[in-house]
Amino acid sequence: MTTLLRTPLFDIHRALGAKMVPFAGWEMPVQYPTGILAEHRAVRESVGIFDVCHMGEFEVTGPDRNAFVNRVTCNDVSALEPGQVQYSAFLNEAGGVVDDCTVYRFEDKVMLVVNAANIDKDWEYLVSHKASGNLRLRNLSDDVGLLAVQGPGAEALLQRSSEYPLSSIRYYHFGIGDVAGCGCFISRTGYTGEDGFELYCRIGDAVKIWESLTGPGKALPIGLGARDTLRLEVGYALYGNDIDDTTTTLEAGLGWITKIEKGCPFVGDRALKQQKLSGVHRRLVGFRMAGKAIPRHGMPTKVNGVVADQVRSGTMSPSLGYGIGTTYLPVSHTAVGSRFSVEIRGEDAEAEVVKRPFYTRGSVKR
Repeated sequence: MTTLLRTPLFDIHRALGAKMVPFAGWEMPVQYPTGILAEHRAVRESVGIFDVCHMGEFEVTGPDRNAFVNRVTCNDVSALEPGQVQYSAFLNEAGGVVDDCTVYRFEDKVMLVVNAANIDKDWEYLVSHKASGNLRLRNLSDDVGLLAVQGPGAEALLQRSSEYPLSSIRYYHFGIGDVAGCGCFISRTGYTGEDGFELYCRIGDAVKIWESLTGPGKALPIGLGARDTLRLEVGYALYGNDIDDTTTTLEAGLGWITKIEKGCPFVGDRALKQQKLSGVHRRLVGFRMAGKAIPRHGMPTKVNGVVADQVRSGTMSPSLGYGIGTTYLPVSHTAVGSRFSVEIRGEDAEAEVVKRPFYTRGSVKR
């Protein structure tokens, strides 16, 4: 039996009464006694804090660092200035998504942030594509702590624990400053559709920063359950559900991060050029249920009674009050308003393709 890993905040989660579950090889809080709905509301209306210390971080240094990252990711690193962040992905030769990631460009290095379940796979991917070049790769995952402070009240709360002028950090930018007296990369990014920050710190400082931001009148701890409902409402992809090694970025609606003409070859570009030329045969769509049914991951989705795919992500939306989800459908049935069905407990329930994001009233400062 594999032993689950634990973040430095494990004992705090247990003391708070969190329900702990296995997730990507880690023992993580899925919800606290307040419940998923209250946690979801807290992020939409005030401020919540997430333990995401399980995420992976890689550092790339050396004169050829930017060229290397441009070769192994589909977005264009050359478009970034130091202090900017970029959403991107590692692809295989067929254009499938090995993992999605965020790219941080510093003056003298690049930091890649990857999903916890894919740390080992992603590290092997980077090492296998290093080949030549004047650069150095370092896996910092065991040394870096990561907390996400999200919600319309995030800036005001965080500013009470930091001397850094947070209002100067624009969306998808970061600064280097202090939080609770601890050095951090303070990034105006998140996975919720609300304004907020992700705080990269030394792993040993995670508890001190968490304790400075939680308590009466401060951030409510948020578990994996609300993290999933929040991200799905605003249409953010989840690796292993909405995207994986068998789905291309063009099929997944991620053409905006796929810079086929960026001026240098990258892994998967040939397959994507061909797919763009011939046209995709399926696309990831967002849908809502016509009735009160709730779609769940893995449920079959059908077009004219024939199975087309499965629910990739699905939930009852706390903000909207009806069932929402994602699935891949033939391009002929991807227009907004197209009808299909979701098989729920042996019965076909009607669903309708809708525009994403499902929820559009978030406070994120773009």
